[in-house]
Amino acid sequence: MKITLSLSPLFLFLFFSLVQGLNPKCDIQDHGSTLQVFHVFSPCSPFRPSKPLSWAESVLQLQAKDQARLQFLASLVAGRSIVPVASGRQIIQSPTYIVRTKIGTPPQTLLLAMDTSNDAAWIPCTAVMVAHQPCLLLKNPPHSRMLAVVPNPSCGTSACTFNLTYGSSTIAANVVQDTVTLATDPVPGYTFGCVSKTTGTSAPPQGLLGLGRGPLSLLSQTQNLYQSTFSYCLPSFKSLNFSGSLRLGPVAQPIRIKFTPLLKNPRRSSLYYVNLVAIRVGRRIVDIPPAALAFNPTTGAGTIFDSGTVFTRLVEPAYVAVRDEFRRRVGANLTVTSLGGFDTCYTVPIVAPTITFMFSGMNVTLPQDNILIHSTAGSTTCLAMAAAPVNVNSVLNVIANMQQQNHRVLYDVPNSRLGVARELCTK
Repeated sequence: MKITLSLSPLFLFLFFSLVQGLNPKCDIQDHGSTLQVFHVFSPCSPFRPSKPLSWAESVLQLQAKDQARLQFLASLVAGRSIVPVASGRQIIQSPTYIVRTKIGTPPQTLLLAMDTSNDAAWIPCTAVMVAHQPCLLLKNPPHSRMLAVVPNPSCGTSACTFNLTYGSSTIAANVVQDTVTLATDPVPGYTFGCVSKTTGTSAPPQGLLGLGRGPLSLLSQTQNLYQSTFSYCLPSFKSLNFSGSLRLGPVAQPIRIKFTPLLKNPRRSSLYYVNLVAIRVGRRIVDIPPAALAFNPTTGAGTIFDSGTVFTRLVEPAYVAVRDEFRRRVGANLTVTSLGGFDTCYTVPIVAPTITFMFSGMNVTLPQDNILIHSTAGSTTCLAMAAAPVNVNSVLNVIANMQQQNHRVLYDVPNSRLGVARELCTK
């Protein structure tokens, strides 16, 4: 059984936007096994807002997307059943960081969201149903490509079509195979999901590149090529005109880097759990109940690194301890205000203490750029962390991408370890 891949009009726009060069750096080609990483609001990204947002609007928008992201992560750790490839909830979220990839022969350039907590790759396609056939024909000549449908015994002789529901949308997808080119590395027979039909208002605006550890993840499908090793360096929100990097494979990874062991959760093996043992604010290790940081595979409790969440979330006892010490260090007499989900904001200049995440074998000390967000005019400053939402399974501490910016984060899966080192990611 074959289906024909084509790009939706949105993806044709993405391709031509990249070729025309919205910014001189957008035309720089990926090389070797290293891909450029762009923030979603970068001039190189067609997903940036059509009209400029105020600082408060942008913060509130990112917080709202984080809420949906945390609900998705909570569904994973709670052990709820999800579709065999990836969560429909996740593929319709807007990405934070995106990379360029190429699909098919001849290759077609796509932008995919980089996601360490998902396994599969997804690509939105244009589709129409074909009468008397069990699969979908995707067409948009001349930008078409024949793809082999991946057989699945559970579907009998038919192609598997996954029907996903989220909010007002329904999404239908097939599992297909073709060559995926990452930087200059072609990966033939790559298995990914082709989103073939959507209804409602929440159609996926981008593709998804899963960097988890499941059977359909990039790591599993390129094990011989990249040896289940990758690292990324995420550019700062303040440096939208610059790109970071996603480096695939063990070659050219940093040597001077400290590691912490990766923990295994058999129920949710894709998530990158680590052992967070304490948090220091300034020079003081704050008093956090051990249960708030403890790893528990049964409940899903513990700490993960996640590229898709924007602001770090800590379970409530841990966050309250960090927040209260942060406020004390900044100045107990200063007036504290709030903005959306941030409950520690100031309208006067402050001198903030560092915050150090203390993992087994590794400490990560965050400077002010990783823990504070400032309004454009500089009149408001907020602590860029929050408590885990009370309306989800609030057992998970999430080290999010703002706190990872300007750090090289190395995932060394064969040796079951994760490393972090300071690095200026803007290029």
